[in-house]
Amino acid sequence: MKYVFVYGTLRAGEINDINLAADSNGIARPRHLGLTRLTGRLFDFGTYPGMVAEAADAQSTVVGDVYEIDDALLAVLDEIEQVYPGVDGLFVSRQVDVEVEGERIACLYYPVALAAIAGRPEIEGGDWVAHRRAR
Repeated sequence: MKYVFVYGTLRAGEINDINLAADSNGIARPRHLGLTRLTGRLFDFGTYPGMVAEAADAQSTVVGDVYEIDDALLAVLDEIEQVYPGVDGLFVSRQVDVEVEGERIACLYYPVALAAIAGRPEIEGGDWVAHRRAR
């Protein structure tokens, strides 16, 4: 099992809902561990957000959910985010420690390449779902 932090369209109820992605691929549904915030900044790419990581002492945070996932779901998430070995794309796969319910957990997440945020509006408050609903 692995853990993943999702902050955008992979969140429950969004277009790439992680639960529906598991269902449509015959993989066990992930187990939701909780909502948390990760140090970073969130940008609007139109139909999806992109996150960039910040230094640990930065003020900005991004809202997201942490899930425990079946190893088989990782390939599905990589496909959704178009993360392929040896290919430079918009999203990259990284590891980060997050705190959920008082526990530190090493998670995978999908930030965007720093150069990609040029000219993109920042999402104040760091919550994609709230931002999308308010548009």
